Amino acid sequence: MNTLIEAFAAKADLAHLALLMWALGASALAALALRELGRAVRRFDDFVREIARFNALFGDFGDEE
Repeated sequence: MNTLIEAFAAKADLAHLALLMWALGASALAALALRELGRAVRRFDDFVREIARFNALFGDFGDEE
C-alpha cells in the first residue's frame, strides 16, 4: 500500500488517491450493508414460515363461534 501511495504522491495526484480510498471504503460499506440485509431477509423469512407452520397446527382452535 505504501508503494501505491508513494506513486500517487510522486505525481502530486493526491486528490485521485483520496477519491480512490473514498470509493473503496464506500463500496466495502455498501457490500457489508447488503450482506446484512440479506441475512435479515432470511431471518424474517424463517420467522414467517414458523408462524405459518404454527397456524397450520393450531389455527383451527380460534374459529369456533
